[in-house]
Amino acid sequence: MAAAPVWSVDPRTGKQRERVADEATAADVDAAVEAAHLALPALADRVARAAFLRAAAQRLEADGERIIAAADAESALGLPRLTGELGRTTGQLRAFADEVEDGGHLDVIIDRADPAGTPPRPDLRRYKLPIGVVAVYAASNFPLAFSVPGGDTASALAAGCPVVVKAHPDHPATSQLCAAALRAAAADTRLPEDVVSVVHGFEAGVELVRHPRVSAAGFTGSVKGGRALFDAAAARPRPIPFHGELGSLNPVVVTPAAAAERAEQIGEGLGGSMTLGTGQFCVKPGLVLVPDGADGDRLLAALSGALRATAPGHLLDDRMRDAFLAGTAGRARLASVATPVAAGTGEDERTVRPGLFAVAAADLGAEHELLFEECFGPVTVAVRYAGEAEAEAVLGRIEGSLTATVHLAADEAAADEAAADEAAADEAAGGGAARLVARLTALAGRVLVNGWPTGVAVAPAQHHGGPYPATTSTSTSVGATALERWLRPVVFQDTPEALLPPELHDANPLGLPRRIDGVREQPAADRGARGPAAG
Repeated sequence: MAAAPVWSVDPRTGKQRERVADEATAADVDAAVEAAHLALPALADRVARAAFLRAAAQRLEADGERIIAAADAESALGLPRLTGELGRTTGQLRAFADEVEDGGHLDVIIDRADPAGTPPRPDLRRYKLPIGVVAVYAASNFPLAFSVPGGDTASALAAGCPVVVKAHPDHPATSQLCAAALRAAAADTRLPEDVVSVVHGFEAGVELVRHPRVSAAGFTGSVKGGRALFDAAAARPRPIPFHGELGSLNPVVVTPAAAAERAEQIGEGLGGSMTLGTGQFCVKPGLVLVPDGADGDRLLAALSGALRATAPGHLLDDRMRDAFLAGTAGRARLASVATPVAAGTGEDERTVRPGLFAVAAADLGAEHELLFEECFGPVTVAVRYAGEAEAEAVLGRIEGSLTATVHLAADEAAADEAAADEAAADEAAGGGAARLVARLTALAGRVLVNGWPTGVAVAPAQHHGGPYPATTSTSTSVGATALERWLRPVVFQDTPEALLPPELHDANPLGLPRRIDGVREQPAADRGARGPAAG
């Protein structure tokens, strides 16, 4: 049977643009994974690895005009947004190159032998190794930053792991262009091109997670698809780590004092955040707790005005548009749910208009569970609450999220800081603010105060993850520590130095940051890991 063709489709028209490739067969997946496995030793050289990541950024920039044009044609996200996304992607690659050169990700710990200890301690030396071939499942909503050249791929390569990417069907042409750039960068730096490869097709994705040479997987997508792959990864004869980002409601709480202070500003800011990228960000605020009363009314009026002023936009594909329309229609049918702004199709039927639902916290019953599920697209749910108990009851129904946000008045946080003890904090205007931040911390991996969650800065301290179903692990997919997902620790006990890897030698020939007998040691500046040594 002939392999099924892979078509690039324009979401603005629904028409096929070009035949890009064929769906990968089981044999194709096996060949890609085996070639990646053979390339694993070449990535052991940290200097070559860092050079490769920087060369990849250069190659993507050199072909940036063509890549951005293809991504726009396949996603309808617009040239300005995609130009910024390419910059984020290349910046991320360079940031991981810096991490590779620094060597801190190896987490070198040396505890020298202590025969006099109780009990006596042997010589123990620990560091981290690449886990092996990594499968990456590209995201639909970020054709660059969370796809073939995105964070999962960049962090896995930085850790020393070859990658096989299952391209997303929404942007196959973009995926091919980016894969070509990465493979050319590998050749530029004398690494095997098969350190990165791409396969297409649903069955290829299933075959990939089951392949015995695949040692870990990274996924960004839906709860249904991610959970199916997660279960497949766990059901293997040798289960593997599956780092999946699945679904997130990203709750926002507006305190009564904040609504009184700046209702219109918060309403307009929320409108901008929930419609950014036509509501197709994984951190879009999907449920907002708004206080009862006139100040909350002003906030929703400003939000409604912002939504009505927002032009209709395209979703990434027909399936997502249909799901958005069905999801908003289902929510509109729920008892006691008002629709201040009705979501629906735009004038050309291929676009969608943003929407807003409103419901009283006191009216929420078991039949309203749909309101607590993510609806991908430009829509949010405003829950009107009267008092802390009602707000807590709503928060108690929200599952793990990537983000949680609270909007406070200017004096609320300051009052908490000024409170001298717990009793004073309870009496102070901001006493509830500290409790609220603590409550939201239990729900999410990133907690924001007086901001909006859309936009995930690529920075060493960033964490993009959260309790299930936001993610299937405690790791992050953005930031420097993302590469920790693709490493495994190993300790050597009483091992002669001649048999130790150079990373664990007493002289520290690679200039790595280390912890020795509990004391942090930074390498001398003139022997840093940016030198010629490999690792």
